[in-house]
Amino acid sequence: MAPSLSKGDSNAAILANGFASSLITLDEKSNLTVNDQVVLSQVPPNIIIVQSPHAAAAGAKLVDPQEAANPGCFVGFDNKDPSSHHVIPLGKLKGIRFMSIFRFKVWWTTHWTGSNGSDLEHETQLLILDRENEPGSSDYRPYVLLLPLLEGPFRTSLQPGSDDYIDMCVESGSTKVSESSFRAALYIHAGDDPFTLAKNAVKVARAHLGTFKLLEEKTPPGIVDKFGWCTWDAFYLNVHPAGVWDGVKGLVDGGCPPGLVLIDDGWQSISHDEDPITSEGMNRTSAGEQMPCRLIKFEENYKFRDYRSPKESGSGPGPNTGMGAFVRDLKEKFGSVEYVYVWHALCGYWGGLRPDVAGLPKAKVIKPKLTPGLEVTMEDLAVDKIVNNGVGLVQPDMAEQLYEGLHSYFGVRGHRWSQS
Repeated sequence: MAPSLSKGDSNAAILANGFASSLITLDEKSNLTVNDQVVLSQVPPNIIIVQSPHAAAAGAKLVDPQEAANPGCFVGFDNKDPSSHHVIPLGKLKGIRFMSIFRFKVWWTTHWTGSNGSDLEHETQLLILDRENEPGSSDYRPYVLLLPLLEGPFRTSLQPGSDDYIDMCVESGSTKVSESSFRAALYIHAGDDPFTLAKNAVKVARAHLGTFKLLEEKTPPGIVDKFGWCTWDAFYLNVHPAGVWDGVKGLVDGGCPPGLVLIDDGWQSISHDEDPITSEGMNRTSAGEQMPCRLIKFEENYKFRDYRSPKESGSGPGPNTGMGAFVRDLKEKFGSVEYVYVWHALCGYWGGLRPDVAGLPKAKVIKPKLTPGLEVTMEDLAVDKIVNNGVGLVQPDMAEQLYEGLHSYFGVRGHRWSQS
């Protein structure tokens, strides 16, 4: 077991016997220090800080060998009662400039800065504290990164607490999943270079969690070297084949030929629950109107289904009609286009799947409840509509049917992949 930096008692969090980190320590005054410089003060006694055991992974090239001498630490806590939602004070941050990334909407993050714990935003996903003075000086403090992690079914974010405390918010998202003790809800790392610091912290998280791979361990898809065009800002929900064609042509004629075309929202067959099953939602184009809609079939809507290639000689549906024919014609006419993606939501569409529709997996409408952290993010019409109208969800053991139904349909029509 990795050595602990702290052991709780009724009065204060103190340095565990026998532990000596070259950078990060928890002193007898309950200060979290980095290179003997206070970073967080008044750390509560229920906070548990454990040295990372993953410095040993340097030999496996997961962690920079230079970092092995300065291991980071994992942060957890003990709470009296099990809960699905914990808000735990971590320590006070005062007068240290920081850069952070926080979740300002349910599905968007952005940059934020400040210098005190009260300056933080809710749903902070990453926090880097600025360094002070020059390396080698007696009062030098390196950059310090705080990285919220997943621990089992729980996820962590940071948020402002009272009196400049940084609070950890640790939640499962389900009232049926509760715990009281955590040992790796947060990771803290320190270093002289902020870019190397971030990379090494993620490497430790990768070694600890074992649930993802680093970019250097992956083969990047071909689109990373391509200029791409997404149809959303040009058409919103009114996207149609002729418009996509003209958009690509305009880019080619203007000297910016796209290698990737992403057909965004507006191509799917959808409807409100009260609409006829044949409506396909084509009149649901006002702001937010599409959010309560649900998917009614995997097939594209009639705007793309009715496309007819100049190669098609017949009068009815044929091999040169529909979305597949459109994609082939687009690639043949504009040789730069190698990839055509289509958008779909994680649950099929914003409102999920419409229940009791032939050809789709069985679905049930569930009304989601926002977590306290998400409730204080920026107001969003899309979120309001989804919360009020619910999402048509398939059972977890039927999720494969949903994605196979969508993606196999795309594949035979010339799409390289989907984006959700």
